[in-house]
Amino acid sequence: MESKKTNLKRRTPLKVLVAKIGLDGHDRGIKIIAQALRDAGFEVIYLGIHNSPEEIVRAAIQEDPHAIGISIHSAAHMVLFKKVLQLLKKQHADEIKVFGGGIIPEEDKNKLLKMGVISIFTPGASMKEIVSTLKKQLSGC
Repeated sequence: MESKKTNLKRRTPLKVLVAKIGLDGHDRGIKIIAQALRDAGFEVIYLGIHNSPEEIVRAAIQEDPHAIGISIHSAAHMVLFKKVLQLLKKQHADEIKVFGGGIIPEEDKNKLLKMGVISIFTPGASMKEIVSTLKKQLSGC
């Protein structure tokens, strides 16, 4: 029986699940990123706004993406990213990578990267930068 990780490696195009987490309703940025990823050949599943970590991980288990993209503009990013990573590990799905974006201070960005988040994109990141970074980071998945 093949592992989930093996199946991910052979699957193309790259598949990402993106969502707004928490009570933040500002979704313009994530919609623009989702479209840029689609335009670059990614398969994108957009969960919409007001998702809990549990809802995001449940959807990821069902959809089997290479990565989860989380957009957040509240100050709860440390807690919420940590919860998503913990839930993925608990579900034996921690091969699914996590990236994110939003209003995240530089010192917290570094903590999130150490925690296991593969990339954090903040305001000013170009679509070209986001797409090329994710292609590079997910190409070995």
